Amino acid sequence: MKKFIHKLIYKLKHMRLLDKYILKQVIEMFIMGVLVFTSIIFASDTFITLIKQISMYGIPFKIAFLIIILHLPSVFVMTIPMGVLLATVMTLNGLSLSSEITVMRACGIGLNRIAKPIFVFAILMACVGFIVNETVVPVMTKQSTDLALYAFSKKNIPDGKENFTFKEIKSGGTLKRLFYVGESSKGILHNITVLDASKDGTIQILQAKEGETAEEGWRFQKGAIYTVTNNGKAFDTTLFEDTTIKFGMDLSKEMNRNLANEHNFIQLCKLLAKPDTQDREWLTISLFDKIALPLTTIVFVLVGVPLAITPPRVRYNRGFLFSILIIFVYYLVRALSISFGEAGSLAPAIAAFMPDFVLTVIGIGLYYRKVYTIC
Repeated sequence: MKKFIHKLIYKLKHMRLLDKYILKQVIEMFIMGVLVFTSIIFASDTFITLIKQISMYGIPFKIAFLIIILHLPSVFVMTIPMGVLLATVMTLNGLSLSSEITVMRACGIGLNRIAKPIFVFAILMACVGFIVNETVVPVMTKQSTDLALYAFSKKNIPDGKENFTFKEIKSGGTLKRLFYVGESSKGILHNITVLDASKDGTIQILQAKEGETAEEGWRFQKGAIYTVTNNGKAFDTTLFEDTTIKFGMDLSKEMNRNLANEHNFIQLCKLLAKPDTQDREWLTISLFDKIALPLTTIVFVLVGVPLAITPPRVRYNRGFLFSILIIFVYYLVRALSISFGEAGSLAPAIAAFMPDFVLTVIGIGLYYRKVYTIC
């Protein structure tokens, strides 16, 4: 390891001026690109999730915000390929517009030599993305899942408050559950009434003298559960001295989704080796995606380099537009292939690597044509 580090330092010290010049611009644009795309994802999907968790499920703002922050490493892994693509296209497009590419051609420097430091940087960033996804993301995702389960079980009960209600809403906007608490004192709830309309055709009314929230569910003492039909006809009555009921949203699908991010590649292989593992299609796709996503960084450069070389007649910077277009095509193909993979229409490996394969074919064609015409 020390020998490798010394060798890397030696190469960095003796790096050619052209490589330093290109890498300096690429790194600057990469940092800007990661910040921009991370901000976009946070401002759109992430904060919508934050508001939904607060309004629909009663999660405190601090806990919901912490859950979002814990997902930051996984967002970073997604934005690395985008940042490298933006840096590649914007840097080479700028060099092309300022005629620096033309000067390099006149000096006998071809596209392969110009793109060499960019490909090296892309390979390095692909390794960084893979390492972060294998080490940091599983730990953070597990903590986020545990924190979410804790928040859902606690229901954000305000201590020391009297005669208050809170509710859960279904995805369609209709009422799922309504909770009434007569008094909350030192973690103990008094005079509780729960109206549960989560099951179609019936409504359950729970009344209890005392209760408390716990990670395993809600614990009630000395109460009764009344089950009635939607037309008001009594269906069943159950008396209890002590019972535990799990209230809250069904997190089974979300937990399965997070399960892949909670494990690294080796752990996920061991999990899939167990015969009783559920949702195997999604987990298998996620396993291959742990390799496919970092490789996207290199594929983006393969496509971005030839598109960034501007013809002499074009006198405006079209790098950002090309970056957005490539990202849109990639994630469109990715969404379709993963959907087909989950449905069983595509093999998991094909579903995970399909976007990279499509862009690689396109990139090789464009790259070969550009090298042939320039060099």
